[in-house]
Amino acid sequence: MSSIITDIGNFIFVEDEPQNSDIIFIVGGSHPELGEKAAELYNAGFAPYVVTSGKYGFNLDGFPGPRSKKDTYDGKYETESDFFCDVLTKNGVPRSAIIEDNKSEYTRQNADFARAVTDEAGVGVKRGIIVCKRFHARRCLMFYQSAFPKAQLLVVPADISGEFDIAKDNWHNSEYGIKRVLGELKRCGEQINAEDITKYQEGV
Repeated sequence: MSSIITDIGNFIFVEDEPQNSDIIFIVGGSHPELGEKAAELYNAGFAPYVVTSGKYGFNLDGFPGPRSKKDTYDGKYETESDFFCDVLTKNGVPRSAIIEDNKSEYTRQNADFARAVTDEAGVGVKRGIIVCKRFHARRCLMFYQSAFPKAQLLVVPADISGEFDIAKDNWHNSEYGIKRVLGELKRCGEQINAEDITKYQEGV
């Protein structure tokens, strides 16, 4: 495999083994697999709280509904956070363990608003687990690390079927995978700023 393909894959696709943590973050979206993965981690005892993030995309007029498993998750959801709360509770997570952000509209806001609601709830985060799509991992880590510069953050992606089944070993095999991964690479370069760099340095 070409070294540039390997290097891009290693950069974009971050994945860690879960460890005991203070909290689990679900990055906003409409794939129930994210909530199911977070519930799996919660039920395994990896963290006592889960943050659900998301209103709906800034370019949308409302929550579009689940991407899959619509027979299982068939509620009338106003926000991504509402949707993930339903996924979590249906998978054994008590409502008292869920901290909601139902206002964020994009990834950086997911991270920044997660910091706001955890601070408001009095939950200190020394270590957190980020649950996201595989190809979204680096950008999520970048923004959550900026929001929680002193925390150790682990990325534990969810498996998502269909066109979103993009992984480090196959992204370059399809036009869709190439477009998504190179799009993420571009966004990582465009969306990071000097303030983020300062926060990363504070966390060292």
